[in-house]
Amino acid sequence: MKILLGITGSIAAYKTPDLVRKLLEVGHEVKIVMTESAHQFVTKTSLNTVSNQEVYEDLFSENNAHPMEHIELAKWAEIILIAPASANILGKLAHGLADDLLTTIYLASQADLVLAPAMNKLMWEHAAVQENIRILKSRGTRLIGPGCGIQACGDHGLGRMLEPSDIVHELNFLFKPDLYLAGQKILITAGPTQEAIDPVRYISNRSSGKMGYALAKQAKLSGAEVILISGPTNLEAPQGVKTIFVKTADEMFVAVKEHIANKNIFISSAAVGDYKVKDCSSLKIKNNKENLTITLEPNIDILAWVYAQKLNLISVGFAAETHDLERYAKEKLVKKDADFIVANDVSCEDIGFDSDENEIVIFSRSGMMPIQKASKEIIAEKLLREIFK
Repeated sequence: MKILLGITGSIAAYKTPDLVRKLLEVGHEVKIVMTESAHQFVTKTSLNTVSNQEVYEDLFSENNAHPMEHIELAKWAEIILIAPASANILGKLAHGLADDLLTTIYLASQADLVLAPAMNKLMWEHAAVQENIRILKSRGTRLIGPGCGIQACGDHGLGRMLEPSDIVHELNFLFKPDLYLAGQKILITAGPTQEAIDPVRYISNRSSGKMGYALAKQAKLSGAEVILISGPTNLEAPQGVKTIFVKTADEMFVAVKEHIANKNIFISSAAVGDYKVKDCSSLKIKNNKENLTITLEPNIDILAWVYAQKLNLISVGFAAETHDLERYAKEKLVKKDADFIVANDVSCEDIGFDSDENEIVIFSRSGMMPIQKASKEIIAEKLLREIFK
């Protein structure tokens, strides 16, 4: 496809030479437009080198090959991909401003617009930015990301531009969808649960929910009808996915019972708490400098309950282990009587809790299949294909 890549002023612009290279590798034609502020983060020379193409930057320039350069580029493009898309460009696009080459091309083009946002989490959460996003979505603009994680300023949260490989992957899904899950109804659980000790304290775990959310997004892109039941996370609900938010294991169980009927696949990726407090205090427990004993009782095993209903579906469980991964995963496969157990070693910091990448081993009755380290979006697609092959 003919992709016009717009690069704006964000620190994430340093990733764009790699993005250009990856777009070319999968067969896209690419032309590049830089805004003035983009030059603060990436050089025209580097982009020219990886693309072997002229890099466009000025609306009015004596060097333009055509006196109506913006019209020529607007007609050429099939997709306008702006990555990174700063808060500033979102505002301009939403309100039809055209004060540079990129925004002028946008107004003159009938191409699909795709944005890969990149900004500080507080900027992303600002009401003005969210209103601009709403306006753009209402016109059919597609968003890829943003991701959640550590940002250049040191903050943690939504706002990071996705990695170039993930952008290319999602772009191909958006415009060349392989709807191999069309007609399938999938129920997915994700994230941690929280079990109250008193009104201000709770027991939980370090699950970020990223793997479950990636599965929900990829299943939706692949044509499935998806319901996501999510514990507390910092993630934005996937577009087009019915998302039900819960806190406790009991609430998640109730939601699963309510929505499990007529599903083809159940993916239990949530890190459901094994235990809850037997007698939760209705008042805050005061610190009296003495030992405190809390009695825990087991939560219901949701995956085992689903199997016990003898439903005609594929069941998938997850096993986050710190050692003896294969032994524990195989034991869980038998104990839960699941069709698949997806195991990963959370002791590895680069693929453990809250990481944007993962590395898994899929266990089934017929054997085991490792999937090498990749982004959770790519892992999600490979896992779904293995489940449904």
